[in-house]
Amino acid sequence: MSRLLTALVIGNGAYEDAGELVNPVNDAEDVAVKLEACGFSVIKEIDCTAAGMDRALKEFKQALPNNNVGLFFFAGHGMQIEGENYLAAVDIDTSGEVEAKYSSLSLNRVIETMEKAATSTSIIILDACRDNPFERAWHRSAAIRGLAPVYAPKGTLIAYATSPGQTASDGYGRNGAYTAALLQHIATPDCSIENMFKRVRNTLSAATDGKQISWEHTSLSGEFFFNLSLGARIDDYSDSALSDRLFVPDEAKASHRIIKALKSLTWPVQNAAIDGFSSDIANKASLDSLFVLGRNIYQAACGGSNSAIAYLNDFAARTQEAKPEKRKALLDGMLFEVFFDPNARLRKEFKIRRFEDLFTLLQHKHLSSSFDFIAECLLPESSRFYSIPGRKHPVVVDVAATIDSEANTHRLKSIHCGGVGIMWLEDEDYAVEAGEMPYAEKLSIAKFEARLAEQLVVPSNLLTINYLSFDKQGNERILFPYGWTVRKR
Repeated sequence: MSRLLTALVIGNGAYEDAGELVNPVNDAEDVAVKLEACGFSVIKEIDCTAAGMDRALKEFKQALPNNNVGLFFFAGHGMQIEGENYLAAVDIDTSGEVEAKYSSLSLNRVIETMEKAATSTSIIILDACRDNPFERAWHRSAAIRGLAPVYAPKGTLIAYATSPGQTASDGYGRNGAYTAALLQHIATPDCSIENMFKRVRNTLSAATDGKQISWEHTSLSGEFFFNLSLGARIDDYSDSALSDRLFVPDEAKASHRIIKALKSLTWPVQNAAIDGFSSDIANKASLDSLFVLGRNIYQAACGGSNSAIAYLNDFAARTQEAKPEKRKALLDGMLFEVFFDPNARLRKEFKIRRFEDLFTLLQHKHLSSSFDFIAECLLPESSRFYSIPGRKHPVVVDVAATIDSEANTHRLKSIHCGGVGIMWLEDEDYAVEAGEMPYAEKLSIAKFEARLAEQLVVPSNLLTINYLSFDKQGNERILFPYGWTVRKR
């Protein structure tokens, strides 16, 4: 089940004349991370001017038609003027209501932009009801403080940090009180958006001793879940295939007999089973059976079964006579086994012994749907990867080293990706005192690059390695310190 989700997240705190706010930038940063983990592509803007908010909304407008769900989040100052809500830019003109109105972003404009994009679901979340000090200069009464209720078009949910006409707390920790509650519940697996906001309301009320009650206005016609569990998101296979510890082989079925043989962990039994596995057997098997079979073929290959390794390396040719949906189920299972354990939970350590061989199949266009499948499975776990496997996104790393006393040998100093150093000490037993040289393993340049690809979980054909300290000739050796890694923490 594919979901196309996009979001615009704005956090304004560095107000020039409207009272600086401590938390909105953190609110926006943290909400953006949560949304990306839930599969959203996020446009994030921090401390926006009026012109910057205008540009961001136009960029969001361009993205909306290509997505099923659009979400707008704003943290910062907000106010109502003559019954209409405005979200304040950091350079808002506070000299008067008219000036403020035309140096802010109208909430109605956001709603109209999302309505006309015709996405099936539109979500607007506003932590923008804080007590604005400049409003007192406009001689406002308490009755018109905070934000006003608005009309929610069909398919829209608008969530406020507090009830209409009331103000909200900026919070005392990293986040505003409302956003802190939102962050606690937004990624709850298989929790509908309505129930999620009920949980937010309960948490917020408890955190503020009942002084702040969040509020939503909705006209959603269907259900939406920020975080669907794997079984709920992936409807191609049953729970007993995804969690294959629940799979019960049936001796009457040829594909199940092969699965049982592969689970024997005995090479001669495994090899004979793989050698007898034909496209004819595959075409008669169910998709669930083939998915589990694919998992076990990859497991056997990682365990050293020569026939399983040969089947993996010759997969495209060996499955030529299989129906496309049957071939896909086999490859889906193989890819799934790399990253998920028998309980369908993401592995703490990925099974990457045959990762490079398996991902070489990316070059075959007719197999691309399986790589789309695994990318969708891994999307909520994107923080575990430099690039989600299956997406074909290239990764570039820069390697810095110092020349060692031995010819053509370089001692690894640092590795950078995305502008940050990514080497870290994984095994504290190898820690050394300041100024001491760490023990290091001598690797050929080929083995060093293979190790990087493995630890980065990036196919070598998608990995570019730039050497900053020398021009690569191919005969260099790299001293890689023991206990260090570039795996994602």
